[in-house]
Amino acid sequence: MSKPGSRRTEAMVRGRQADTERRRVRVEKALGDLQAAGEEVSVAAVARRAGVDRTFLYRHRDLLAQVHTAEQAPAEGAVAGAGVSRASLMADLAAAGERNARLMGRISLLEQRLSQLMGEQTWKDSGLGAPGSVEKLQQRTVQLEQEKGELKLKLEEALEDLEAARAANRELTRVLNQQG
Repeated sequence: MSKPGSRRTEAMVRGRQADTERRRVRVEKALGDLQAAGEEVSVAAVARRAGVDRTFLYRHRDLLAQVHTAEQAPAEGAVAGAGVSRASLMADLAAAGERNARLMGRISLLEQRLSQLMGEQTWKDSGLGAPGSVEKLQQRTVQLEQEKGELKLKLEEALEDLEAARAANRELTRVLNQQG
């Protein structure tokens, strides 16, 4: 005999799977529409057209691979020789590396939070739950740790922006000095 809680959990899992499948269909349709219209194909463009977050594509590698493959294919009516420069590719690669580092930090925070929530749920299910005041303190601690993590990510992003601005400033100074 299954518990009422497990039936709810199964229903939630089925609902989540159905939602994921609907999003996958929307992404595939958006990708096809962009290609058919000869518009630029990118992760952002596909996500925007499908009405999903870009992280959805990054969580579903097969969809991401389809988008990247479509990005490489020339659009109908594309101008021959209209490629990208090595510098722009290097900038894109650097930006992707920085984004990857930020996402890895975020994943680590989410894994910690998930582990904690699963532990708390197991503790409660065992019937050995802690008194309410201890639980409140634990919840506040978790909340503060999350805020700390988010602030750390914001600081890292701000430092990256500052470094990018400094690099642009150095480049502009170099160009001005060469002209003078």
